[in-house]
Amino acid sequence: MLVALGDINIFSWKSREQQKREMADYEKWAFPYGPAQREKLVKLMLEVFPKECEATVLIPFLTCKELYCRFAKTPDQADEAIKSLLTDVKKYKRIISKRDMPIYVALVAADQKVDENLEYPTARQIMDAAAQLMLTKT
Repeated sequence: MLVALGDINIFSWKSREQQKREMADYEKWAFPYGPAQREKLVKLMLEVFPKECEATVLIPFLTCKELYCRFAKTPDQADEAIKSLLTDVKKYKRIISKRDMPIYVALVAADQKVDENLEYPTARQIMDAAAQLMLTKT
């Protein structure tokens, strides 16, 4: 069972063991290629957002990834998921600013294409992809 980041509750009646299992499942979902993937992705995000820290880039990224995966249940729904994220940004503005949403969408789209080789685009390529998304969102 996948636990969404927004579903985490500090007043939980779950056992510590169950909480640990759910967090491990979430980590496996978020970073299927393990800690190396997380490390590479965080490094890339910190290049894109140099004034931020790990937590302040991971939370919006994971939120965007959760939403993307809800909208794009199959690979052929990816374009529609991206369009939904870009046009409905006001729904998520408490976590992701309108200005940053295209960047996080570009990061999620890149993350969805990565395989065990963990070959992510450069920070410049992410920014270019985000700019392209803004041009094509209509």
